[in-house]
Amino acid sequence: MSENSTGSPGGDPNPVRVGWREWVSLPDLLGKPVRAKMDTGARSSALAATHIRMRNDEVRFRAVGQTRESHAPLFDERWITDAGGHRELRPVIRTRLLVGEYTADVEITLTARRGLRYRMLVGRSALAGHFVVDPQASYLLGRP
Repeated sequence: MSENSTGSPGGDPNPVRVGWREWVSLPDLLGKPVRAKMDTGARSSALAATHIRMRNDEVRFRAVGQTRESHAPLFDERWITDAGGHRELRPVIRTRLLVGEYTADVEITLTARRGLRYRMLVGRSALAGHFVVDPQASYLLGRP
């Protein structure tokens, strides 16, 4: 993550303790908060989506559980290997992520995979230097 709630760059000297699952918001994309898994085993963050369409430098999609279509500039495309060893070329977008009082710009891959227990995975790249994940706790920051 690039900024903490005070706007200072880099890692936070006092990382926020979060549970292994938390409510998060993507205010530029989604109308309501989603439950997310704080996934220290995943490098990238991921959002479950359907109807993913890339045109020119834009991605249009519908996040699972949302009724409206979202769109964002295409930041990159990357090969991602999931926990089952399956490789998938995914579009990558950059957007604001809110976790409790913390706000930052993050990279998120979009995946049409079915069967995800959580609509959003927040990976190590977004967690590093800002959060400490307590694997025995859930929803420490409450619902936004």
